[in-house]
Amino acid sequence: MNSLEKALGLLDVFTQAAPVWSAEDLKRYSGASPATCYRYIKTLHKAGLLARVGNGAYTLGPRVLELDRIARQCDPVYIAGGPVIKRLAERTRYSALLCILYSGKVMCVREALAPGAPPELFSRGQSRPLFTGATAKAILAWLPPHQLRALFAKHRKSIAAAGLGADWDSFRKELRQIRQDGYSLTMGEYNPGIVAIAAPLFNRAGDVLGSLAVATSTEKIVLPKFRLLAKDVLAAAREATERIAAAQNLMDLPARAVG
Repeated sequence: MNSLEKALGLLDVFTQAAPVWSAEDLKRYSGASPATCYRYIKTLHKAGLLARVGNGAYTLGPRVLELDRIARQCDPVYIAGGPVIKRLAERTRYSALLCILYSGKVMCVREALAPGAPPELFSRGQSRPLFTGATAKAILAWLPPHQLRALFAKHRKSIAAAGLGADWDSFRKELRQIRQDGYSLTMGEYNPGIVAIAAPLFNRAGDVLGSLAVATSTEKIVLPKFRLLAKDVLAAAREATERIAAAQNLMDLPARAVG
């Protein structure tokens, strides 16, 4: 990795479980020399990505909040898909989610939670593996063959553990079935007790961008009736895809034309 990648990689250690890190611990994690690591920390602090909390410790900085605000105001998935999942949640009385493909993972960008939604549901900023759960499989099944081959070669054991096939032909068969159905339905694959139906979202070029889902606790559903919601999820995903493409087109217009 180059220096920029190594510096930004320090941000990966900050989690909900470990939100504060000392400079010494960051140095040990980075594997860089003390002088180099301190330079990374200084750069991230100056950019507002890290903030001092005293005694040589750091946490994520205010620039992260600023960037999230910009994303909420400009992200076409968040903006265009928001009204769609809100109506879907109101109509079905189940929580609805918008997710995107992100760095080999699935990340939730927006949720419309139903009353009494289980705390294990996806929420904005959370990421999960690409091979488990409906929101992931609804993306995975529509990736191009060359990308799937690369993923299978790199994550063969994880794919097999997720029940997606122990060999390439089985993997393709599982994904083909999801594409034929048009959606993915899973129960308890990532979080026990959670059932979800997800359908893919596409960008204006026709590439899979993410997924749209409804999800709830398995205690609150009769599976055959819940499965009938697939048509609502598919319709919502198509509408969201159209709205996202329109928003992307609008973003391409010169500012004077938009305004």
